[in-house]
Amino acid sequence: MNKLIMCISFLFCVSFMKADVKDEIQSLRSWKAGAVVSNKAIQSFGIDKCFGIDKIGDAVFARMKGNSFKEDSRIPLSDLRYIRALHIDINGNIHLGEMVCHRSIAHDLVEIFRELYKAHYPIERMLLIDEYQADDETSMRVNNSSCFNYRYVKGSGKLSKHAQGLAVDINTLYNPYVKRRANGTLIIQPSTAKKYVNRDACFPYKIMKGDLLYNLFIQHGFTWGGSWRSLKDYQHFEK
Repeated sequence: MNKLIMCISFLFCVSFMKADVKDEIQSLRSWKAGAVVSNKAIQSFGIDKCFGIDKIGDAVFARMKGNSFKEDSRIPLSDLRYIRALHIDINGNIHLGEMVCHRSIAHDLVEIFRELYKAHYPIERMLLIDEYQADDETSMRVNNSSCFNYRYVKGSGKLSKHAQGLAVDINTLYNPYVKRRANGTLIIQPSTAKKYVNRDACFPYKIMKGDLLYNLFIQHGFTWGGSWRSLKDYQHFEK
């Protein structure tokens, strides 16, 4: 009797696991960004299909319109690309990531993110900024990594590199933008990132000069905001 119960339990578990994998494969096929998937599902689906570049389709544009892609956007939609990439968080969970960028850096980013995935370099979240109504502060507070957002540099009439899809922000909460005012006080973005301004401290998701992410972006011709003199933008890489 005990053997029969064990057999039934085993078959139920196998069936349940198969159903889970099927659901994960469906998430991969439809590229449900943010979903967590297993190595088994990735192997079944095909790792090469998990890193790719597409033109901006109707479904993606519907999310962008009025958010990251404003009515006055002067960049042609045909210059932008939608990227698919896997990424791993600090706990080892594998996520489906997405990003919109300029077509000129699309291949760079796919190669970079594939190398980061292979090395288990942690990236917590990678969703279009449109999931946060294209609001940088909201996106940064949840440590989201993103690229395209048609906006101006704060406090100026100059278009940001993000408006061209040529700047990428990675692990944004833990790698803040920091600028010292004339009176000595600091501008910190996101505003919740004060404890991550001290770059000598130890904490997760910190980008450091010489680490794998830094080296890959530099090798692909990007510059790092963490090396700037007038301010520090530790999350920021641009080309």
